[in-house]
Amino acid sequence: MSLGFGGYPCNWGTHFCGLYESEAERDLIMFGYLAQGLREQELLVCCPDEKHYDHALDSVHALCPDVERPDPDSFRLFHSHELYYPEGHFSPQDMLKAHNDIWDENLQNGQRNVRGTAEMLWALTKIPGIEHLMAYESLLNTFIWGKAWISICLYDVNRFPGSTIMKVLQVHPFVITGGGIYENPYFVRPEHWLAEHAPEFLPVLESRL
Repeated sequence: MSLGFGGYPCNWGTHFCGLYESEAERDLIMFGYLAQGLREQELLVCCPDEKHYDHALDSVHALCPDVERPDPDSFRLFHSHELYYPEGHFSPQDMLKAHNDIWDENLQNGQRNVRGTAEMLWALTKIPGIEHLMAYESLLNTFIWGKAWISICLYDVNRFPGSTIMKVLQVHPFVITGGGIYENPYFVRPEHWLAEHAPEFLPVLESRL
């Protein structure tokens, strides 16, 4: 399948981090990726930066105006607090359940390929449980692998500290940066990353294997 930017192909079941330096670079990734999914009549799951929430769908549709504008069931648009911390705290287990719910509903309605993407600036807020974000990102691989699902998590390298970006690289098997897509040499498989950095989540991993 086509990612929708840069002419890059991709296999389903892939988890990317997108490391960007400008809003224009981020929008090229996020909106180009979703526009291609709109052309392919896929299920789109989008969690943009709050200030771009109201025009996210317009930005996507502007890249493919010949395609019918999607309904809310086909373009699932979330505020960050709705998706990541609806109860006021962040929980990897709750996030995995939310993803499973989306996937199960998709199966019940006749399976479509799923493209998910999220702007991660919300994670700079001091939300209870945010220290478990990278455990969630590591576990998310086990959810995506083997499914017709792709996720791109977008991190602003000018806003997140270098130490966080290094952790981001450890939990994403592929990286989008500088206009290119690369297999990530820093990636650590979930069973090894969790054992070293978040062993309390190993039972969650084991329940998914």
